[in-house]
Amino acid sequence: MKEIHKRSITGFIYALLFLLSLKSFISFTILIFVFGLISHAEFNRLIKQKGISSYIIFTLLFSFFSYYSYYFNSIDLSNSFFNEAIEILLVFSIFVLLFSIRDLFITKDLPEFLTRKYINSVFYISSSFIFMFLIGNYNNVFNPNLILGCFILVWVNDTFAFIVGSKVGKQKLFMTVSPKKTVEGFLGGLFFCCICSFPIANYIGELNFTNWLIISIIISVFGTMGDLVESKYKRKSLVKDSGIILPGHGGLLDRLDSIMFASPFIYLFLKTLSNVS
Repeated sequence: MKEIHKRSITGFIYALLFLLSLKSFISFTILIFVFGLISHAEFNRLIKQKGISSYIIFTLLFSFFSYYSYYFNSIDLSNSFFNEAIEILLVFSIFVLLFSIRDLFITKDLPEFLTRKYINSVFYISSSFIFMFLIGNYNNVFNPNLILGCFILVWVNDTFAFIVGSKVGKQKLFMTVSPKKTVEGFLGGLFFCCICSFPIANYIGELNFTNWLIISIIISVFGTMGDLVESKYKRKSLVKDSGIILPGHGGLLDRLDSIMFASPFIYLFLKTLSNVS
C-alpha cells in the first residue's frame, strides 16, 4: 500500500474515532484515558523507563478528576477542593512545560530534579490528558465543542505549517532539534490557524471570535513547542517515531504532541476567562 494511502486511511480512522467519542461523556472519558495509557507507553519507551508506576499514577489522577467532574456535573455543584486540586496541577504542569521550552534554547542540562523521569511523566504526559479531558468538560459540563474546536485548530496549524514550510521555508526554526521545521512554516501555520478561528467561532460557537483567536495563537505557539520538545526526546532516543500504532503516522505521541503541550495553557486561558466574566 502506498504511503499516502496508508496515512489517509489511518488519519480517517483516527479522526472518526475521536469524533465518535464526542457523543457522550463516558465515550470521551474512555478515549482520553486510553490515549493517555498508550502515550505513557510510548513516552516510557523514549525515556527508557520501566515498571508500571507511571501508569498507576496516571490512572489514579485521571480517575480522581474524571470522577469529580462527572459527580459535580450530575448534581450541579462546585467544590473548592476539586478546583484547588486542578489549580495545583495546572501550576506544576505549566512550570515543568516552561522548563521544557527553556531546554530547547539552552544546551546546558536542566536542574536535576526536573530531569527525573516521574516528574515528566506526571506533569508532561499525565497532566496533558487530564487537561484535555477538563477542556471537554469546561465548568464541569460536558461540552465536546470546545475540545473539537481545539483539535481542528491543531490540525489546521500542523497542516499549513507543513505546506508552507515545504513550499517556501528557508529559515530553520530549531536546526538541532527538528531540521525540517522552518520559521516560514511556523508563521504559515499561525496565520491559517488564526484565520480558522473565525469559522470555528461561527459554526462551533461556545466562545466568541476574540477568544477563539487567542486560543488559536496559544495552540500554534505552544503546539509548535510541544512538537519540538517531543522531537528532542526522540532525537535523544535515536528514534524517528514514538511508536507504530498509527501506520504512516508513527506513534500516538507524534499525533498528539501539539494538543498535549498546549492543553494546560488553553485551560489556563479558559479558567482566566471564566473568572473575569
